[in-house]
Amino acid sequence: MEQASIFDYLRKPYEINNKIRLIELFAGYGSQAMALRNLGADFEHYRVVEFDKYATDSYNAVHGTHFEPTDVNNVKGEDLGIEDKEHFTYLLTYSFPCTDISIAGRMAGMAEDSGTRSSLLWQVKRILEELKETDSLPQILLMENVTAIHSEKNRPHFAKWLDFLNNIGYVSYQADLNAADFGVAQHRERTFVLSILGDYNYKFPTTMDLNKCIEDYFEDLTEEQALQYVVKSEKALELLVELDEKDELY
Repeated sequence: MEQASIFDYLRKPYEINNKIRLIELFAGYGSQAMALRNLGADFEHYRVVEFDKYATDSYNAVHGTHFEPTDVNNVKGEDLGIEDKEHFTYLLTYSFPCTDISIAGRMAGMAEDSGTRSSLLWQVKRILEELKETDSLPQILLMENVTAIHSEKNRPHFAKWLDFLNNIGYVSYQADLNAADFGVAQHRERTFVLSILGDYNYKFPTTMDLNKCIEDYFEDLTEEQALQYVVKSEKALELLVELDEKDELY
C-alpha cells in the first residue's frame, strides 16, 4: 500500500477540465505530444520551439503541423500567446538538452550563464519571468531529463531551478521513473518534474507489470532485411568522431 502524504489532506488534486494548449520548448520530434495523443487527451499543438531544422521537419511529419525552426533565445513570453486561461489549460514542456549533464555527454554542467547547451534551461526562467509580469503563467509545467540532473555536480543548479519555480507560485513534484516499470521493454531511467501553478497535490502513476520483450517491437524480417538496419560499430564510431569534430554531437 502506498504511504499517504500530509499533502494528500492539505492540497486538493489538480484536475484538467479544459482543452489543453500544448507549448513545447526544445520540442524535438514531439514525444510529449505523442504521449498526450496516446492518452487520448483533448489538446492542440499550440506552440513549438525547436532550433534544429531536421527535428522540426520530423515534428511536422509526425504530427501533421507546419511549424518553423525557432531559437529559444529569441522567444519572448508574449510569443507563447497565453490567454483565456479560464477556458484553456496551458501545458508547457521544457525538456532541455541533456548534452552537458549526461554522463554520456560532455558533463560541462548546467550553471546559469555558463553558455553550455544544458544552460538553455535558464532561458525558460527568463520566459517565465516575462509571463509572470503579465499574469499569464501556464498552469502546468513538465520537464523530463536524465537523472544526472540531480547528481552531485548538478544538484545545486537543479535546486536553484526548483526554488525559482516555487518563488513564482508553482508546487513541483519530482520522481525518477524507469520505462521498464511502465510496460516498455527498455531500461530507461529519467527524472520528471511536474509543476502546478497554485497549491495542488499530484501523484505520479503507479508502476505496472512488464509483459513485453524487445522482440515484440520488431517486424517480421528476413535476416537479409534485418541487416539493412544494422550499423557496424566501426562505422558508427567514425560518424560520432566526425560529428564531435564539427560540434554537431548533441
